[in-house]
Order: sequence, then structure tokens, then C-alpha cells
Amino acid sequence: MADQLVRATAAGGGIRIVGVVSTRLTEEARQRHNLSYVATAALGRTMSSGLLLASSMKRAESRVNLRVKGDGPLGGIMVDAGVDGTVRGYVDNPSIELPPNARGKLDVGGAVGSGYLYVVRDVGYGYPYSSTVELVSGEIGDDVTHYLVSSEQTPSALVVGVFVGAEGVTAAGGLLVQVLPKAARDESLVEKLESRLSTLTGFTPLLQAGKSLPQIFADLVGDMDLQILPEAQLVRFHCSCSFDRVMGALKILGERELQDMIDKDEGAEATCHFCGEVYKANSQELQQLIDELQTESLS
Repeated sequence: MADQLVRATAAGGGIRIVGVVSTRLTEEARQRHNLSYVATAALGRTMSSGLLLASSMKRAESRVNLRVKGDGPLGGIMVDAGVDGTVRGYVDNPSIELPPNARGKLDVGGAVGSGYLYVVRDVGYGYPYSSTVELVSGEIGDDVTHYLVSSEQTPSALVVGVFVGAEGVTAAGGLLVQVLPKAARDESLVEKLESRLSTLTGFTPLLQAGKSLPQIFADLVGDMDLQILPEAQLVRFHCSCSFDRVMGALKILGERELQDMIDKDEGAEATCHFCGEVYKANSQELQQLIDELQTESLS
């Protein structure tokens, strides 16, 4: 199944449902950053969460930043996701590995530890909106759900998962279900939805069983006036870094620092944190930056 995001409503528009399959993009992140099993699961869950949160934004340039900062050995997680379906991210310590937790699962909570989740929503104009909540488990899904309930005041359930084995990532994605104000007053409806959500033991087993996102939606709320939006949105790992951006950043260092790079290293090398791409500038290219700075100082 292609990496994609599908939106739906139920209960006359009172329930909002979004599902995402992120298997391929999570595998790309694993390869780009040479991630361990637990680091792959942590970053994959966070990237799926970012795409699910961004899915409700309106403007084409809108984006969501998720930063998980815990005291566990993984360090921090940083994810940038857009309503356009692009996402990128990294972890501070990509090679750490931990034994499975008590349930026999990858111990993402132990890798993340205690700390905070920082969420920044850039709606495409004005100042971005930022929120900070304490991590409740470090397992990512619980923590993002806590953010939605406490900061956005929306009854929500978010389930994310990654299955990674010796051959790489074979299933990844997530599900977001939100009860909007028009349905929140119907206690029987909310109880019915909560009961069904409680039966979900995970998201990746559904993908591994061959279920599509519409089939997952139908199993969950098929008898609640389910309306699936007709167009699935493709999602992908994408970074906006470029050689020109790197050269612009080097130029900010100034003439003295650039000359020092030429004299000592005969060039410069920079690695993008988000995608792992390595950019190299030779002495001639650094000298061109110096020449530009000198020309600008005379004008």
C-alpha cells in the first residue's frame, strides 16, 4: 500500500477521522539516519503524529513542528510535517538500542524517558501557535493525545505504530479520531466510540492483516454514517535543504571564518540534521562567498 493519508467523518460530521500509512517514508528515515530499531519506532510514530496533526490545517503552507525532549538515552526527537503531506525528522541519538519492554514491544517509552512535548503550529501567516505539555508515557501516541485534550480542548484518540524487523520497516502509520463539539453532547455516542477504540490493540497489526484505511474506518464506525473523503493524499519524506541554503548559511559566518576554512580544511562540509544529506563546498566556492561579501561591503 502506498504511503497515504485518508480523511473521513462520521455521526453527521460530529466525528473526525484521519488515517495515515507511513511505511515507506519511515523506512527512508531509517536508512537516511541509520536508525536502531527503537529509534526507528520513535521517529516513525512521531512523523505519523505530525502528519495527522497537520491534516486539519487549511493553508497550503501550514506546518506542524513536534519536538519531544526526554531524559532517556534517545535524547530528543524533532519532526516537521506539512498539510501538503511532506514530513522530515531526526533523533538525537539514532544508534541507541534497548531490550523489549514488559509487553515484548520496542521500548520507546524507556528510550524517550520523562520530559516534555513541544508543539508549534505555523498556520501560514502571523505568529505560530506553540504549546508545551508534559510527557505522560514517552510512547508518543499517548503524549500527542494528551496534548490534543489539554491544549486544544478536543476529545481525541491517537494510535500510532511502527513494525520494524531485520528487513526494515514493513508497517507504519496511525489513526486520529476526534469528537467535535456537535457530537460531544451525545453521551451514548461518545461511550460507543470509546468502547470500540478500547478494542484497538495497535495500528500496525491492522496494516499487516492487509486492511486498507477505509476498511479500518468501516470496522470502527461503519454504522455511524461514515463518510470517506474521495481523494487519498500521498505523503512522503521530504526535506527542503539545498546546496544554496547551505552556502547562504556559510556566508553568514563572515570573511575571516570562511578564509580559515580554506586555509585549514580546503573547503567545508555540512550535514542536514533532518535528512542526513551531506553538502560539500570546495575552496573556490568559499572564495566566491568571500568575494561576494567584499563586494557587498563596498556597495
